[in-house]
Amino acid sequence: MWKWEAEGEAKGVIVMVHGAMEHHGRYGWLIEMWRVSGFHVVMGDLPGQGMTTRSRRGHIDSFQEYLIEVKDWIQAAYTFDLPVFLLGHSMGGLITIRLLQEERLKLAGVILSSPCLGLMKNPPKLLELASYPLNKIAPTLRVNSGLTIDMATRNADVREMDVNDTLYITKVSVRWFRELHQTINLAFEDIKKVQDVPLLVMQGGDDKIVNKVPVKQWFNKAPFTEKRFKEWPKCYHEIFNEPEREDVFDYAKDFVMSSLRSIGYIV
Repeated sequence: MWKWEAEGEAKGVIVMVHGAMEHHGRYGWLIEMWRVSGFHVVMGDLPGQGMTTRSRRGHIDSFQEYLIEVKDWIQAAYTFDLPVFLLGHSMGGLITIRLLQEERLKLAGVILSSPCLGLMKNPPKLLELASYPLNKIAPTLRVNSGLTIDMATRNADVREMDVNDTLYITKVSVRWFRELHQTINLAFEDIKKVQDVPLLVMQGGDDKIVNKVPVKQWFNKAPFTEKRFKEWPKCYHEIFNEPEREDVFDYAKDFVMSSLRSIGYIV
């Protein structure tokens, strides 16, 4: 994991969890925005992604690997002795949801960015059926993810960087696929177990990867005392990379500042 310290006196810590296929290096702009706004940032690469390993790229044995890793990042954030916020994008949002359902964490608030609670494009039925036996006999078998850079964002600069990004993953294992779908189901089945913390869900209105309908359904059913939902109409999946990203960041920052004021940390 890595830590980036705030400019000047820090108000809190943002723990960021990236999505599938990607890595922390794609979050440079967002990290800097939090830093100059007075927040430390803690982030790493999830197992099988980014710089963690090349032998298991796109593969996990269990979704719990992600939860264990992110809990370490949160523990590192606690050492600053400041309010901690958890920000999860896409699959990182799903990881965040599962943490809130399985753990009781000391968090001042949570931000979910286009959380992966359903996909726009599911694999062909035949391939999905084949994934069940393959999950037992050949779990590390990798298949094309079906996702493209153009589906993630309208930002031409980000697209250009992604084309040359050697850490970007294009294939995922059968086990990864089955674990993802099982975890999405659990996010709905265990919805009543979720920890009650201030919540902001932001969703791209023109998301080509995550289906926004189940995201809104999950949000409406989730028993949070304080929650906000914001849809960004023109935005694709990566709302913090879109041309409107400064507005998206300002909205997220407003939520964080409001949460800090509500606990009397700042006035």
